[in-house]
Amino acid sequence: MTTDANAWPELPLEPWQDTYETVHLWTQIVGKIRLAKTPWFNQSWHVPLYVTVRGFTTSLIAHEGRSFEIEFDFLDHALHVTASDSTRRSFALEPMSVAAFYNKVMHALEELGMEVKIYTKPVEIPDPIIDFREDEQHASYDAVAIERFWRALLHIHRVFTIFRSRYAGKVSPVHFFWGAFDLAVTRFSGRTAPKHPGGVPNCADWVMEEAYSHEVSSAGFWPGAGLGEASFYSYAYPAHDDFKKAIVQPDAAYYLEAMGEFVLPYEAVRTAKDPDVTLLTFLQSTYDAAADLGKWDRKALEGSSPKI
Repeated sequence: MTTDANAWPELPLEPWQDTYETVHLWTQIVGKIRLAKTPWFNQSWHVPLYVTVRGFTTSLIAHEGRSFEIEFDFLDHALHVTASDSTRRSFALEPMSVAAFYNKVMHALEELGMEVKIYTKPVEIPDPIIDFREDEQHASYDAVAIERFWRALLHIHRVFTIFRSRYAGKVSPVHFFWGAFDLAVTRFSGRTAPKHPGGVPNCADWVMEEAYSHEVSSAGFWPGAGLGEASFYSYAYPAHDDFKKAIVQPDAAYYLEAMGEFVLPYEAVRTAKDPDVTLLTFLQSTYDAAADLGKWDRKALEGSSPKI
């Protein structure tokens, strides 16, 4: 791990692939607890986790007159379940199976009088995956690697927040979707969109239909799933036929036909002279293409927000 807190850390996928797959499933368990206890919000904004100064949080969850919060602490490498009456249960984040993690989380909630039932199968992951309660296969935890990943998210969250601030229309929080394990931010044109075709692995079509009920230009960051390397992405829904032909920046960005998205390798941002500006340039240029081709009312939606 880099010793310079201002530097964007290296994120090669292969050394922490097993940890990534395990922690992905751990976040699904915790995310499903939030999902089970939170009223439905438009575009599934009740689902994500949020980046904190120590890791991830569910934020406040109401439960029968009390409240609680679950936090992944990637500095002390612990999971904390804290109730509004100041009671808390914690356990160490260390190599353990998904089944063991599930049991520890549920036991902590039970001890706090916060029993929660969830759908116990993973979502948005290709190929049938066994029940959390039976998964002894995924059991890796590299503390150095996961802290490096979280420190990268701190930088990315900062830049995404700057980009988010430059929009007067409806825009999502910067949030972490545990389904695909990506940090994302989404701008909306304000107009409804054609019905989404669905087809996301192990995810009901109606979920995608609701999430994409309105026109979007969305950007985010994956640590490597499906691409073999950590990357940023940007897409539009619905996308104009010429979207794929748009000239976007920086030069390292490219259009990935198989996913229908523009992609920018994380390494190209990390090693740039000014990583913040490089990433902002990608976010802005891909949004420009989506908004111009989609004939969004940019004057109204962007107001007087400054550009890069």
